[in-house]
Amino acid sequence: MDKELFHQHFITLVETHSQSLAKLAFTYMKNMTDAEDIVQDVFLTYYQKRPALQSDEHEKAWLIRATINRCKNQLKSVWRKKRSELSDTIPAPDSLPDSNLMEAVLSLKEIYRTPLHLYYFESYTTKEIASILGIREAAAAKRIARARSKLKSALEEKGGPL
Repeated sequence: MDKELFHQHFITLVETHSQSLAKLAFTYMKNMTDAEDIVQDVFLTYYQKRPALQSDEHEKAWLIRATINRCKNQLKSVWRKKRSELSDTIPAPDSLPDSNLMEAVLSLKEIYRTPLHLYYFESYTTKEIASILGIREAAAAKRIARARSKLKSALEEKGGPL
């Protein structure tokens, strides 16, 4: 692919996938600023490496896998462990329409959050989720079912919508 064609393709790729990747990264990082940084790094890596992928679906899967890996690496980094968090007393706007639901989703362990996000927000099938996460299809389905159950319990405790 020549340089100009790749550049146009890259712009389309960023416009198409940046929001969904940011949402996925947010489920790991629990912070939109960090999530956006992760997505920016993923796109930068894609631009530098220019991976030769077979289809748009392979491209999307590569971006999702790269985002997940980058989030996990960031969460393990020494820098992240040493930094101090902002005080909870600083007010922040509540921009999420249903903060109880988002809070409940974010309270799930990563093993349940990721398949749930891929299933409901990215519309992947359990087979595709299994392939992306490198697990069996039955395991992906089980994780989604457990995530639903845990989410329901968490929302019932808070008296939120079911």
